[in-house]
Amino acid sequence: MVLASDVRNAIIASVEQGFADQLAFLRELVAFQSVRGAEHAVQDFMFRGLSQRGYAMDRFAMDRDAIERHPGGSPWSDEHSTAPIVVGIHHPAEETGRSLILQAHVDVVPTGPRTMWSHDPYAGDIEGDWMYGRGAADMKAGASANIFALDALRRIGLQPAATVYIQSVVEEESTGNGALMAHLRGYKADAVLIPEPEDEKLVRANAGVLWFQVEVQGYPVHVREMGAGANAIDAAYRVVAELRRLEEDWNARKVDHALFKDDPHPINLNVGKIEGGDWASSVPCWCRIDCRIAIYPGVSASSAAREIREAIERVSRQDPFLSNMPPKVTFNGFHTEGYVLEPGSEAEAVLAGAHDAVFGAPLETLVTPAYLDTRVYALYDEIPALCYGPVSRGIHGFDERVSLESLKRITTSMALFVAEWCGTEPVPSG
Repeated sequence: MVLASDVRNAIIASVEQGFADQLAFLRELVAFQSVRGAEHAVQDFMFRGLSQRGYAMDRFAMDRDAIERHPGGSPWSDEHSTAPIVVGIHHPAEETGRSLILQAHVDVVPTGPRTMWSHDPYAGDIEGDWMYGRGAADMKAGASANIFALDALRRIGLQPAATVYIQSVVEEESTGNGALMAHLRGYKADAVLIPEPEDEKLVRANAGVLWFQVEVQGYPVHVREMGAGANAIDAAYRVVAELRRLEEDWNARKVDHALFKDDPHPINLNVGKIEGGDWASSVPCWCRIDCRIAIYPGVSASSAAREIREAIERVSRQDPFLSNMPPKVTFNGFHTEGYVLEPGSEAEAVLAGAHDAVFGAPLETLVTPAYLDTRVYALYDEIPALCYGPVSRGIHGFDERVSLESLKRITTSMALFVAEWCGTEPVPSG
């Protein structure tokens, strides 16, 4: 349905009216230190918030066996979260519109040294147009937008005329298994919208991601006899050098991927963690590195993993020490493939119209080498998977923050999108 101008204006005004409450809700969300494995309390908070609004509720654990059987499942490590997935379900009085999934993740990455932050990372401090905090942008702002876009409709006596699932997931920052579990639970819709912080643009394509760990063993001796030993940390550097060559090769392949060919460096290998050794005066006998690398849409995670293993085997064969003590490679997190949002869907057209009504400008698109949960719905449900959210700064870094004016605009365009995509009906009295 095309929204009448009076309805559109009423929705815009309603988002404005509820925005102070939305900011208070977001500050409460930011206060939860919901790093991996510690998301139980924030999921309880989300459950209460959705339940108090009258949604039918579902809260369920992740099924490890089902995830590992699915081609889109990532490996389950000892660090995998056991926090539940929470879903609030809106059922209309009469199903006349198109159904929708609104999803957000509430897990966040670690803060790093707090001395590097200008604000307490869990306080949700507001300075000018910005709210600071770990997860304020990535993506608790989006979680608030999912809820308050629907609140804006209800405030003027309307609700979606179709089923809407409001999904709060975990493991987005490490495996993508939370979104996959919602899929495996059976939640399906005609489209999905995930308001990640994407600078008010729609993601046209995103990369797949692999996490892997490499363990190198050395031969320990006293440092005075260093030449008689084998330094595991030095050997790990040689492995990383070979992985850098693989990264260079994968970047050269961007010419075969039209949406990524203009990106100066679409494939990034990140050595995110390194541990090793036991004593400064002993040649280290162990070293472990944790890595993350992207892959192009259309490249299978299994084939990329095979190339990584082959690269490490190659350097090991050529190395006097590693040839006798090959490194151990473990894929311990993201094992996910990328996707392309093909243009031309009605869902994209409706979002573009809502965006234009709020911003007075066409909806722009972008290509990102980051992981996005929208891959679950694009690849395995084959529905329009829209990733679109507010302006942010510093995600995964220090002083992470979200623009509040941008969040208001995004919440408004989301409310307009829901009203047109799902249709509206009066909220039942009583």
